Amino acid sequence: MRILVVEDEKKIAEALREGLSAEHYDVTVARTGEDGFFLVNAETFDLVVLDIMLPGRDGLEVLTTLRKRGLSTPVLILTAKDAVEDRVQGLDAGADDYLVKPFAFPELLARIRALIRRGRPDDVLRLQIADLEMDLLTRKVTRAGQALELTVKEFELLEYLMRHQGNIVSREMLARDVWHETVWIDPLYNVIDVHIARLRRKVDDASEAKLIRTVRGVGFVLREDRP
Repeated sequence: MRILVVEDEKKIAEALREGLSAEHYDVTVARTGEDGFFLVNAETFDLVVLDIMLPGRDGLEVLTTLRKRGLSTPVLILTAKDAVEDRVQGLDAGADDYLVKPFAFPELLARIRALIRRGRPDDVLRLQIADLEMDLLTRKVTRAGQALELTVKEFELLEYLMRHQGNIVSREMLARDVWHETVWIDPLYNVIDVHIARLRRKVDDASEAKLIRTVRGVGFVLREDRP
């Protein structure tokens, strides 16, 4: 799942990037309201963590404009302002939740999980094929009940394959939708193959039933072979 963090304080922004990445979220950081506004309109995110006090265009102005344009993505406001009227103003602007700085990181994670859960039905939050299960809320992946330790990119790659299970996925599709590259470059071919190989070892090596398959000259497919 992709999270956009709009935060101008460098230390906080980097701490959020590192902490959320460690939880297997795909994190993008914007340092100004304008940059955040542009990214939300140009890309797709599952959640936006938005500071209010930003240089130039402040967070409330960004949020109000985005809601008027029909953005339905959950938005969690982070701010040092803790007065009741500030919270009311943020929620009235369209925020889904409000967290005051300084905050405990576990609480932030709990609020993020709650917002994602609220925004998606349970069946979309869990993916499964054979005995391979992925919980998009807790970011846990298991095969035959055994937890798989995946990197952020491996998680994103497997999620994409599971969402397209039974269908062939080309390297170009992976470059565009997982690596977010709009222009194909040859080195990315090898990068994708290396990640597929690592993911296949983690998913398939301990099981007799192999799920990740290469379609020579075309791409890859996640498929369960039934007798």
